[in-house]
Amino acid sequence: MLSIGSIVMRVDDLERQMSFWQAALGYVPRDEPEDGFVILQPPGGAGTCLSLDRVPAALQIPPRLHLDLYTDQQDAEVHRLLALGATRIEGSKRPADADYVILADPEGNRFCVVDTAGRGN
Repeated sequence: MLSIGSIVMRVDDLERQMSFWQAALGYVPRDEPEDGFVILQPPGGAGTCLSLDRVPAALQIPPRLHLDLYTDQQDAEVHRLLALGATRIEGSKRPADADYVILADPEGNRFCVVDTAGRGN
């Protein structure tokens, strides 16, 4: 049986992206960054990791892959992420009754903050 161990995100500025995603998710580096690569993991190590790989590349819009971050406190988390340097993505095909907000990290990588309140997730 397979499971997802890590989602890999290509980045231009490893240190900046490391700081953002550590603050956003509360993740910690598994090891020190090496050769432009680091694996961020949940505290305690259990769960899916986020790997950051310094490979400068043109941003593809819309991205083929993005993260969905689940929370039962969507408004508070969106405000916190904006304060960390995320930006809100407007003008998308997001329906008016969507349970998600689209944001981008400091390098423009998009992710969604999904409201799980009342869903039992």
